[in-house]
Amino acid sequence: MKYLLLILISIPQLIIAQQSKTDSLWRPFDQFIGTWTGPGEGVDGKGVYERSYKFVFNKKYIELKNRTTYAPTKEKPKGYLHEDIGYFSYDQTRKKFVLRQFHSEGFVNQYILESISPDGRTFTFVTEAIESIPAGWRARETYTFTNSGELIEMFDLAEPEKEFELYSKASLKKK
Repeated sequence: MKYLLLILISIPQLIIAQQSKTDSLWRPFDQFIGTWTGPGEGVDGKGVYERSYKFVFNKKYIELKNRTTYAPTKEKPKGYLHEDIGYFSYDQTRKKFVLRQFHSEGFVNQYILESISPDGRTFTFVTEAIESIPAGWRARETYTFTNSGELIEMFDLAEPEKEFELYSKASLKKK
């Protein structure tokens, strides 16, 4: 009976300890959480970005949903809608953060967190795999949180054996 009581008393402490470990693991990413919106532009023209980040599955992942509506252009008179959904995860085996994005155009990008700046404001992810694109292409996502409360996102692409080139840039404000 004593052992059962000891086990029952220990369970909440173990749960709290596990939650604290999870919370501290994700602490650098807390600034992403919320709903963001703002203008952007790039290869597809000018657009309005709507983005949300939220913890899911008891803080095991961060879910990211993006919807970008591009204005009509000569090439696309009806405009263009881009949507993607993604998940930040932590690979315990490799001790690395991973970002997986699923795009409405059929691409799936798997990024590894390459760096977080010393001030904790800039996160750089580089692809380790891209589905549905010829071999050798690379992508990079760079997220920078400014002093004025903006989230600047830059998406760069690199053709095989070439340097990264800016594909799109957005300036988002938290709602």
